[in-house]
Amino acid sequence: MTAGLRVLVVLSALLLPATAVPRARAAEAPIEIHAILPLTGQASFLGQGEAAALRAVEAVVDKQGGIRGRPVRFVVQDDTSSPQVAVQLLNQLIADKVNVVLGSSLVAICGAMLPILKDGPVAYCMSNGVHPPPGSYMFTSAMWTKDMIVADVRYLRERGWTKIAMITSTDATGQDAERSLDEAFARPENKAIRVVAREHFNTTDVSVAAQMARIRAANPDALIAWSSGTPAATLFRGEQEAGLDLPTLTTAGNLTYVQMKQYGQILPKELYFAGLPQFAPESVSDAGVKSAVQTYLSSLAAIGIKPDYGEASMWDPAMLVVTALRKLGPAASAAQIRDYIDGLSHWAGADGIYDFKALPQRGLDDRNVIVIRWDAAKGTWVGVSRPGGIPLKR
Repeated sequence: MTAGLRVLVVLSALLLPATAVPRARAAEAPIEIHAILPLTGQASFLGQGEAAALRAVEAVVDKQGGIRGRPVRFVVQDDTSSPQVAVQLLNQLIADKVNVVLGSSLVAICGAMLPILKDGPVAYCMSNGVHPPPGSYMFTSAMWTKDMIVADVRYLRERGWTKIAMITSTDATGQDAERSLDEAFARPENKAIRVVAREHFNTTDVSVAAQMARIRAANPDALIAWSSGTPAATLFRGEQEAGLDLPTLTTAGNLTYVQMKQYGQILPKELYFAGLPQFAPESVSDAGVKSAVQTYLSSLAAIGIKPDYGEASMWDPAMLVVTALRKLGPAASAAQIRDYIDGLSHWAGADGIYDFKALPQRGLDDRNVIVIRWDAAKGTWVGVSRPGGIPLKR
């Protein structure tokens, strides 16, 4: 493996204030947990946030006594947003016999990693667009795309927006979304919804003018514009240039402050996302989830981070892995860690109440989704639904 592929970022308690490490444990060897994340490349806006979350998790875990009295250190390798690089890095970790890996962050990358996990290690993918089979060694962060879209469509329907236009990217992310949308639209409760325009684009396209012209001609009530990162900017710009002023729903992969600031001049006036409880803590009623959300928010604030989707997608997976290693010990096998997580139910995280017995490989479903809207005046997201996507009273 070339030196270029072995880019390491050590997120250690040594980077934190000295007071974060009790002296009695300062000399103890830390427990290393490996992560493969896109610190550079097209998905770096996610990977950087995920790495920031790991810094905060280190501090929280250390203050709680670490893992069986030892501090934790996350060792992050940069996959450069490339499936090929991620697979090379994962193969090296498999050769090193690690028991668990956090990452990566995109559908295509996690999809490339999944086939080589037949004997472990446990891999916790940050993309919810990958759907590992029950019993596999891969788990996915938050709800699956199909669960988020169920809540999204419920929100659209309950708002009376039944003539829907959609434009999705032709990559793995867009294909997964289109399948999930079709499944949601086919539900009996959504029989009033009509897809009046269905368009596609390549993530390398610099214009979607023709697609937006056809969408405009279809006269929809709302638009689903599904892609993340730079391609999403192409969609938003195309919508603006076509003179469209529609309620627009996009993927949670765009839930980053960097994007909202960078694309501020071209964002739709009404831009909606399937959100997690951390984005609308005032909508959370469960005491365990509320406590987890507050720990998450205060821990990121302590290191000067205003969290968005990158941090949110990583927090619960990292805490779940720590929980497993505390229970089983750091030398636990990949099979033991997988089976432990598979057996969890009623585990309160910042994303909701997990039940892996009922929902293998993810633990959450549409009942945990809170639809949120970007509020440009406030410079943040605001909740517009109850859990499950039912709109708040207007």
